[in-house]
Amino acid sequence: MPLSETLWEIAKAEVEKRESNGSEGDGAEIGEKSVFFIGSKNGGKTTIILRSLDRDEPPKPTLALEYTYGRKAKGHNTPKDIAHFWELGGGTSLLDLISIPITSDALRTFSIVLVLDLSKPNDLWPTMENLLQATKSHVDKVIMKLGKTDSTAASEMRQKIRSNMQKDHPDRELIDPFPIPLVIIGSKYDIFQDFDSEKRKVICKTLRFVAHYYGASLMFTSKSEALLLKIRGVINQLAFGIGKSKSICVDQNKPLFITAGLDSLSNIGSPPVPDNDIGKFHARSPMELWKKVYEKLFPPKSIDTLKDIKDPAKDPQYAESEVDEMRIQKDQELEQYKKSSSKSWKQIELDS
Repeated sequence: MPLSETLWEIAKAEVEKRESNGSEGDGAEIGEKSVFFIGSKNGGKTTIILRSLDRDEPPKPTLALEYTYGRKAKGHNTPKDIAHFWELGGGTSLLDLISIPITSDALRTFSIVLVLDLSKPNDLWPTMENLLQATKSHVDKVIMKLGKTDSTAASEMRQKIRSNMQKDHPDRELIDPFPIPLVIIGSKYDIFQDFDSEKRKVICKTLRFVAHYYGASLMFTSKSEALLLKIRGVINQLAFGIGKSKSICVDQNKPLFITAGLDSLSNIGSPPVPDNDIGKFHARSPMELWKKVYEKLFPPKSIDTLKDIKDPAKDPQYAESEVDEMRIQKDQELEQYKKSSSKSWKQIELDS
């Protein structure tokens, strides 16, 4: 290094060198990914997000749709990638909000994490079914719309999702992969592990089938530090592309951990009912058969899920006197408008 160079010139040269390396080196560009958490109400979605982002703070109830982000560098002296974390609150009562974070611009780097509360098996299937159907329906629409403007990108997305499964996998033509990466997490394993053995068997086999059919990863977690660390690793892989796991545990007496593409229909077996009873379930598809078998043991509760959601405007933690007074005034004006409109329509009907 020439002695005539000043400290400023040395620093300037170092910055230019890093910028040059950043524009040419692999992985130097800032990456962006999105992870959307959906699932059971009070199922532990917020806790998983906070642990994944190394945030030591108590989780707060998610009222509707919440957003946060994290940054992480893949290596030394490399730009930090950005991960967008979305969380849908309210279980299945706010399905309309699913369309907000899932856009054509974000879809190519988008993942879904479905968190299911294992301690409430009667709510498990309807929660899973409603959320996955609503999400898949919207994603399919976005991909179809994308295909009209960028058919190559839409085609690549469909091919990419099948790449999780080996080409010689015997179930390759028997499954219907979710259109974007999907991870299913069974939470509150600490409660679930005390269930009757037969109930645990049905829940484990059913979730294994659903995850395998959709080309998804499946894993159980609880408050255990070891399990949370494993989940954190999975989320980091989705959010930052760090450290893809090839672990597998299919023992129903232990927390399940099955990476997408590593399970098989032959290992999962048939629905857990006597062979002579299978014919009694009139199902048009394997998924419907598993649903009928599952709901025979765990009939869904007929609950109006909308009643579970509190009105954020009436939540004391968001109280603001001026805003609340204006809200009351506007509510009164709305009621007055409804009454006057009703009278006007009745008068029109009388006149006619």
